[in-house]
Amino acid sequence: MATTTTCSTFVLPKLLHSTFTHNLNLSSSSSPISRNHPWVSSNSITSKPRRTISITSCSIESLKSISRVETRMWNWKGYSIRYQCAGNSGPALVLVHGFGANSDHWRKNIPVLAESHRVFAIDLIGYGYSDKPNPRELGDAPFYTFETWGAQLNDFCTDVVKDKAFFICNSIGGLVGLQAAVADPSICKGIMVINISLRMLHITKQPWYGRPLIRSFQNLLRNTPVGKFFFQTVATKESVKNILCQCYHDTSQVTDELVDAILRPGLEPGAADVFLEFICYSDGPLPEELLPQVKCPVVVVWGDKDPWEPIELGRAYGEFDPVEDFIALPGVGHCPQDEAPHLVNPLVESFVARHATVES
Repeated sequence: MATTTTCSTFVLPKLLHSTFTHNLNLSSSSSPISRNHPWVSSNSITSKPRRTISITSCSIESLKSISRVETRMWNWKGYSIRYQCAGNSGPALVLVHGFGANSDHWRKNIPVLAESHRVFAIDLIGYGYSDKPNPRELGDAPFYTFETWGAQLNDFCTDVVKDKAFFICNSIGGLVGLQAAVADPSICKGIMVINISLRMLHITKQPWYGRPLIRSFQNLLRNTPVGKFFFQTVATKESVKNILCQCYHDTSQVTDELVDAILRPGLEPGAADVFLEFICYSDGPLPEELLPQVKCPVVVVWGDKDPWEPIELGRAYGEFDPVEDFIALPGVGHCPQDEAPHLVNPLVESFVARHATVES
């Protein structure tokens, strides 16, 4: 959920979502998605036995010995892309951040997972410390899309990882991982999506009478000075901290270090343009459209205190064929990998161990 855009990248899509879905009664935490829900296809969901796991407790990993994390740059189609890496052996993992975030959001996961894996965390183009090309200078077709980021992820595995990899993804990063796996099934060995974005502002999830209002508001922000003004008002430490405290259930985890990690890249040139472009992105794929096409195993992890992506709606994703587990994390919000790494890291290790193969 989180970048190249800033704290505003956190707040506006969720502001739009909470305003319109509440006023238009588009979603309700008391009404789980069913087979009759308009955006769940009965052809995509099967009724088959499946494990649903709830995590209640887990000890924190020992950090006595941690791998050194390196920051590097990769040239992708002429753009400079920042990534972090650690670990010299084991299966390859690629960690994909959410909207408004960057690879620093995995700072509690990279060194731990690198003890037995080769770990890579990427800043998607337009986010973090990767380049932020102005979308208005790139033609009429949208640039900041899941197709763009999915292609970037697959190219990253080919050029940098040089191996098949497991994708570990948070929020909109989950859609990036799914899109990449669908586009080239030969690269991804498995996907863990953590509180994947439901994309409740997608055009197909809005009632006909709400669409003009949402579109008008998006255009106002994108095409008038109102958008830049709004971006500037929320691009402050206080605003970022308040937004993070909304989506983290344990607000003690919202530290100055975290606030700075989210805010600083969002103050770079171009961040506002990326942000304003993305808030008008109401098209593109949905998780329920991508999941049936995925050929690799998928695990869905969900913090049950997520105020933005309610677990009651997310449980429907556990019914798709590629999904082998739906794992609920009690007392955790939208970014479990950072709020509760002591729960998430062992889940990643267990998932990868089940599906990793030893190559001679």
